[in-house]
Amino acid sequence: MPQTVSVLPPLEDRVRLEGIEKDRRRALKHVLRARVVLLSAQPLPVLEVAKRVGVSRPMVWRWQRRYAEEGVEGLLRDKTRPPGVAPTSKDKVHAVVALTLKTPPGGVTHRPGRAMAKASGLSLRTIQRIWADHKLQPHRVRTFKRSTNPDFAAKLDDIVGLYIDPPRHAVVFSIDEKSQIQALDRTQPGLPLKRGKCATMTHDYKRNGTTTLFATLDTINARVHASASNDCRVAASTAPTSAVPIAGRVDAI
Repeated sequence: MPQTVSVLPPLEDRVRLEGIEKDRRRALKHVLRARVVLLSAQPLPVLEVAKRVGVSRPMVWRWQRRYAEEGVEGLLRDKTRPPGVAPTSKDKVHAVVALTLKTPPGGVTHRPGRAMAKASGLSLRTIQRIWADHKLQPHRVRTFKRSTNPDFAAKLDDIVGLYIDPPRHAVVFSIDEKSQIQALDRTQPGLPLKRGKCATMTHDYKRNGTTTLFATLDTINARVHASASNDCRVAASTAPTSAVPIAGRVDAI
């Protein structure tokens, strides 16, 4: 014999439940809960109520019990549940912020999100959320120095305009400096990363010295022959090609 649970709502609750069931603006879960209580008041077996509403029997028992304990308001409110993943503790958040503001080791400019996640034992999304909450952007650098050239604006318009709107039947070539090893330094010291502010540095630099590296690769013996010189013309005349066998293939860099 099927189990039957009797629910006897008063007239006031019945009118309210019927209004919830007919209200098209109501959430579907509220409509189903009201329908469960109304069908249970006829009374009907739990299995029959579950079939008519289209839910399981445990759900019918749950909302019958919730209505008996808390009334109609209990049907319209979900019980709070603990989060599936515990929130990050304040100590870990402070440790991530402090580690982000420190200069990273190894000569790198900043710690990427994955490196920070590995160092702190947290997920990448957690690191990104902490950075967003504290307005930290370690991957961005803002320049703060302007050019003192009086013709800078005119030159800027000419160069940028050449790329945006070049003349007809014209080919635009962008040529960078020659391949040298340069010891560079910024003209002014920059400011470190802070909360809500990016790290800063000047857009220009000064050279403390240059050197030119010439190298040849012997593809047969897998050997690299190299020489460096401060004068590229002298280095070109003394490039290390004489040390490579004539029979071997040489690729110059």
